[in-house]
Amino acid sequence: MENDASCMTNTAKATGSMRSAGVDRKTGETEVSVKLSLDGSGDHDIATGVGFFDHMLALLAVHGFFDISVQARGDLDVDCHHTVEDVGLVLGDALDQALGDRVGIRRYGHAVVPMDETLTAATVDLSKRPFLVYNVPDPKDAGGRPFDIYLAKEFLRAFAVRGGMTLHINTFYGENEHHMIESVFKALARALDDAASLDDRLKGVRSSKGVL
Repeated sequence: MENDASCMTNTAKATGSMRSAGVDRKTGETEVSVKLSLDGSGDHDIATGVGFFDHMLALLAVHGFFDISVQARGDLDVDCHHTVEDVGLVLGDALDQALGDRVGIRRYGHAVVPMDETLTAATVDLSKRPFLVYNVPDPKDAGGRPFDIYLAKEFLRAFAVRGGMTLHINTFYGENEHHMIESVFKALARALDDAASLDDRLKGVRSSKGVL
């Protein structure tokens, strides 16, 4: 991830039932604005200039029951990389802020999602120890799309690092690249929803150390 000079603003409310945040980031390559509510219904308003990426972010909202707004402009005349990565950075910042002190969250989440011939598992630990494991095979049917398996990895790395999560993505098998990426985002949505959900039994953070 590049360290461009940037201007960032944010607002957050992570108490009660309104766990939400808004983050803006502007660099010489991109301008990204994100609003995120963890306790939503799947509403989404997404425009990044990368159609397939917009579709994947919509899946993240719908299958995670997150309300997500993403507005992004980037140097798409170069390629999609800067836009996709920077959306991951800003969405990760919004997630971290919306989680607040992470008191009462389940912390762990796991989901396995099929998409036709493809099967993917996503496992999340909202540990504040960011790490990405990404085991997705090369697709037999790549199709030359501008958003591919490797660009999905760049988004997930940025999202995991700034969101303070350990994220394991394992696609067990698949042939069609569209199906593989879609199963990744759907599995991530369900696992993240589980990990970010509140558990009334928890009075602090879910750690024997008493702190994440």
